[in-house]
Amino acid sequence: MACVMTDIAPQILEPPGIPASEEKEQSPLRQRIFRLSLIAFAVFFFAPYVLTILYILVDPPFSALMLRQALTGGPVTYEWRDLDQISPNLIAQVIAAEDGRFCKHYGVDWTALDRAADAVVDGKPKGGGSTITMQTAKNLFLWNRPAILRKPFEIPLASFMDFALGKQRVIEIYLNIVEWGPGVFGAEAAAQHHFGKSAGDLTPQEAAQLAAALPNPKRRNAGKPGPRTMAFAHRLRMRAARERGDSFCVLDADSERGDDTGD
Repeated sequence: MACVMTDIAPQILEPPGIPASEEKEQSPLRQRIFRLSLIAFAVFFFAPYVLTILYILVDPPFSALMLRQALTGGPVTYEWRDLDQISPNLIAQVIAAEDGRFCKHYGVDWTALDRAADAVVDGKPKGGGSTITMQTAKNLFLWNRPAILRKPFEIPLASFMDFALGKQRVIEIYLNIVEWGPGVFGAEAAAQHHFGKSAGDLTPQEAAQLAAALPNPKRRNAGKPGPRTMAFAHRLRMRAARERGDSFCVLDADSERGDDTGD
């Protein structure tokens, strides 16, 4: 009887499932997977910060949005232009359209974010809340949807970009990577595509039409705007002329050559 109990005891004490030898073999594998996952997350999280520092001096060769477009087989038209080669008309109009407090915040407009959050809570989400700096972070490094997963990465990155790059460099990068039509990226490509001229030669009206198309550039044609887009462009042109001080951190009085002086 004792011998029988001795033979059965190891079977009772040893839990069912994966044998101990196999479990020992799988443990290092799980550890390696965990370490690789941590490394991948660290690279994903910190790479935009490293590249932001690099982009202080080096112009971005492409953006995450351009890369996705190219990988899906879509066209990509992109030609970099320095800020002094872009019409001040466009700079002022884009600030008026996308982020009137661009010169007053530090990359993130918390007041606008609070309003957007309140609208979501009330069941009336209307978008908004994203500054030009946040849009630059999104277009350059991140993804579009789902936004709720993007925001925790976008908000601290936008604050860092505002600190590291400064206002002029942020708006310069934004104007060069934002999409102004299907596969049309940046002010120069947009000016050539819609008006057959360089970004430095845009009139106040042309600049207003480009700015008015920004919320939905794949549906709004800046070169041939519909009545609603044209009306929005007219309002933007009047607002930019009336509130040109909103661009003080990027444009000074001397640089606003020809701003809203005619077509």
